[in-house]
Amino acid sequence: MAELPLPAELLSVALAEARLGLREGGVPIGAALFGADGELLGRGHNRRVQDGDPSTHAETAAFRAAGRLRGYGRTTMVTTLSPCWYCSGLVRQFGIGQVVIGEARTFQGGHDWLAEQGVRITVLDDAECIALMREFIATRPDLWYEDIGE
Repeated sequence: MAELPLPAELLSVALAEARLGLREGGVPIGAALFGADGELLGRGHNRRVQDGDPSTHAETAAFRAAGRLRGYGRTTMVTTLSPCWYCSGLVRQFGIGQVVIGEARTFQGGHDWLAEQGVRITVLDDAECIALMREFIATRPDLWYEDIGE
């Protein structure tokens, strides 16, 4: 039986997506949805700027890329940043069983609420995720505050 990837290994996929989003001129948040066996089901990044679509957050992009599944309870959503209320709602609506978060220092989303709802939450406090968001917020506060609705 193959050993399941560690949360930090799963985060590397989401981080690659975040970097891609930044190179495209967007908000550097990435996400990936994994199956119970560690299989990558879908990946994506925030594309609000690129697509002119305020609903294209990283978690929704990864979820859409995964396609239809019979159930999501054994899946893990990995995201570089604490999920906003919109994305937290997606996790709750579809019963995603676990969320691995790169960091929650620059933004505190709905992950405490998800934990109260029985979702397993792991916050990695990843230095690269923190640095990526801090630099972006300092460089592009206009896009950041638009993204979080302030």
